Amino acid sequence: MVRTECGSCRRVAAQIAPVVEQAGANLVIRNVDHDTELNVEFGDRVPVVVIDDEEFSCWEVDNEELAEALS
Repeated sequence: MVRTECGSCRRVAAQIAPVVEQAGANLVIRNVDHDTELNVEFGDRVPVVVIDDEEFSCWEVDNEELAEALS
């Protein structure tokens, strides 16, 4: 989950993209500014990484933990 004007969101998306690709998973970026329901749920608490509809992390991501969660 990201917001349009969020530098941390861009940084985390770039950081995790190779980890997600290596795991053979799909990275889907959802912008909470474009979805009222997501905006209510996440607001300014972004970036948020969700795996299989469960929140994995908020604000920061550990690449090794992410790789393990995706395996």
